[in-house]
Amino acid sequence: MPRAPRKADSSAPLRQSAPPSTATDVPRPHEAHNFFLMVVYQVVMRTGWIFKTESSIMPAVLDAISGAGWMRGFLPLLNRFGQSVPPLMAARRVKVLRKKKHAFIATTTSMALIFAALTAIFVVPGFTRNPITPWLYLTLYALFFMAIGINALAYNTLQGKLIGVTRRGRLLMIADTVGATTAIVCAIALLPLWLRETEADFQYIFGFSTALFGLATITSWLLKEVPDDHQEPPRSLWTPFVTAWQTLKADANFRRLGLVAALFSTSLVLFPHYQALAREKLGMGFDYLVWFVVAQNAGTAVFSLLTGPIADRAGNRLSLRVLTLAICAAPQLALILVLFAARNPTDPWWQTFYRYSYYLVFALVGMTPVAQKTLNNYTLEIAEPRDQPKYLSTLSLCMAAPIFASPLVGWLIDIVGFAAVYHGVTAVLLAGALLSATLTEPRHKAMATEVVAGDESL
Repeated sequence: MPRAPRKADSSAPLRQSAPPSTATDVPRPHEAHNFFLMVVYQVVMRTGWIFKTESSIMPAVLDAISGAGWMRGFLPLLNRFGQSVPPLMAARRVKVLRKKKHAFIATTTSMALIFAALTAIFVVPGFTRNPITPWLYLTLYALFFMAIGINALAYNTLQGKLIGVTRRGRLLMIADTVGATTAIVCAIALLPLWLRETEADFQYIFGFSTALFGLATITSWLLKEVPDDHQEPPRSLWTPFVTAWQTLKADANFRRLGLVAALFSTSLVLFPHYQALAREKLGMGFDYLVWFVVAQNAGTAVFSLLTGPIADRAGNRLSLRVLTLAICAAPQLALILVLFAARNPTDPWWQTFYRYSYYLVFALVGMTPVAQKTLNNYTLEIAEPRDQPKYLSTLSLCMAAPIFASPLVGWLIDIVGFAAVYHGVTAVLLAGALLSATLTEPRHKAMATEVVAGDESL
């Protein structure tokens, strides 16, 4: 005889089903189609991105039209502000959109148009010598990263909606590996034509990025998304910040993740200064920027190959541990190479060796986008689908907090030198790596919940 349904025991602890994003990988229509398009999108974007690398080309461009070190210090601030505050303000709007890809399309289009404007700066004769040009450059840079911030929010929300949790690491690995490879090929083939030791044709570099961002816009139109219906009432200007605080206050594990992200993001304040250190201490000109961006993208590919499978098999937490620890080596390696180069100033063989070895610094810097995507993927696992935009935007805000010290870091480098600042940042990065070990593994909890649910159904 079939057994009668067992009555719920009111004295038993309440067992909740695991979130759809972790325990049960819910069906996602058109997943194979969207997986392919997201790979293509990221490959095209990464190939365009290599021609505007934040750690080398963009600060070198500002140095060429300004030369002020304190102004270079604003680049990480504008970068991280754009990727944190605008997404926080736009989180509700993205959530209530029936199709998230509309925000995705709009921001990708904006990125292409902004780079078209950057290209125009170097096309107009004599405009680069105008005193307002550095400020216009910084303004367009800020607008670009505002678009990037909302674009990343829309992309990650789409990924959580369209791609299963156990396939996101594979998506990261394939997209970053293929994208880094195509970016390296294009950089080796094209950048030597546009970068020379003492001068550069930045209009061609930015023009090429504009074309690829336009192609990415077309790709974003082709995504297939089933409309959803998330409702949230309008809110005041300060509500997103209050919501972010409440999100951190209510979730202890996410609070630790936010602190890990903040400590990790201090590595970004050094990005514009790596190329400056190479030029000032090792005598490396614009022509070396080609190999800086190649090394950085090669590093992205290698770390994607290493951490993508780890994330799918063992969880994003382990990937974060590896990445947050490895980034500590970048500033120390830069200092070591400069120190040894200073001890052999007249030996051309050793000077050449140290210059080539400096590419390893940028290979380590290449792990940064991999770490940021891993932070986002971990966030997608610990958040309910309806809360993912809120969690992602709050995470971006956490990563922005230390970047507001970036102009101060640039000023300190001018005052006390590179070494003291680089050692201080390394200490902060080590603290973040240690804290990442305290994060919980959401997949273990999801598996335990599934076992309990299975026992109840027996």
